[in-house]
Amino acid sequence: MTLRLDRLPDRTPVRMSLSVDPDLASALSDYAEIYLQTYGAEEKPEALIPAMIESFLASDAGFKRARRALHSNASKET
Repeated sequence: MTLRLDRLPDRTPVRMSLSVDPDLASALSDYAEIYLQTYGAEEKPEALIPAMIESFLASDAGFKRARRALHSNASKET
C-alpha cells in the first residue's frame, strides 16, 4: 500500500549542552520577556533557543547549499 505521508523521521530529542557569554544570556532573557509581552505566553530562553537556531539555519541559503553538497558528496563516497 502507498500512503501520501512518508514515514515520519526520528523525532527523539538530542540533549546538547550550551554555554553562552553573559551578554548573550542577557539578550536571550530580554527576548523571552519581549516574547511574553508579544504573545502573552511565558517561555524560558532555553525553550526558545532551538526555535531560534532552526529559524536561523532555515534562512541561511549558503548553509543550505553547502549542506546539500556535503550530503551529496558523502553519498557518492559510499
